[in-house]
Amino acid sequence: MIYAAVFDMDGLLIDSEPLWKEAEKQVFSSVGVQVTEVLSKQTATMTTGEVTRFWYERNPWQEKSLEEVENAVVDKVEALIIEKGCELEGVTETLKWLKEKGFKIGLSTNSPYQLIPTILNKLGIASYFDAISSSDDVEQGKPEPDVYLSTINKLGVDSSNCIAFEDSYSGMLAATRANIKTVVIPQPDKFYQEFNEASLKLQKLSEFNESHLVDLIG
Repeated sequence: MIYAAVFDMDGLLIDSEPLWKEAEKQVFSSVGVQVTEVLSKQTATMTTGEVTRFWYERNPWQEKSLEEVENAVVDKVEALIIEKGCELEGVTETLKWLKEKGFKIGLSTNSPYQLIPTILNKLGIASYFDAISSSDDVEQGKPEPDVYLSTINKLGVDSSNCIAFEDSYSGMLAATRANIKTVVIPQPDKFYQEFNEASLKLQKLSEFNESHLVDLIG
């Protein structure tokens, strides 16, 4: 039997949310958008293209195309990741442990593909991944299941033999809609929100252990 574990990226492998916020504020402000904390929370799980359209619809700009602004955000995030991106607790240890158990490992993210090698190489974990899918590969990003279905198809694994690791409600929905058992490790300020569809909720990835694995896949 072949088993697989598929990981989200932002907020699960790397503490990137502050970097995205910084990049978006700088880039959107440069074209005249007043980025507010309240509205920013609504964009946290969107793709970069969706975020760009979100701000454009509220404060249209003239100087640059949506694509140019979107690309500027991605380029700025990439620079910030290279400068100060940090692995979250338990990432390398969990990947190594699952690999030693014979798991195939995949990545499913709403981020553009450009950022994936940057992040995986920055964290020194690129060699663990057997298949990768980003929002660039599919028609619809999370919470739709497309990006998960793409990854498990590349891995050649049935969804019933797969575990997903996520940090957001949107990501959890995407994984469960792909019929994948899902472990949620929410951001600390979101831990007490409801994640009823998840198979398991933990405070840290480092808490995931043999007992959890047996409960999920037998």
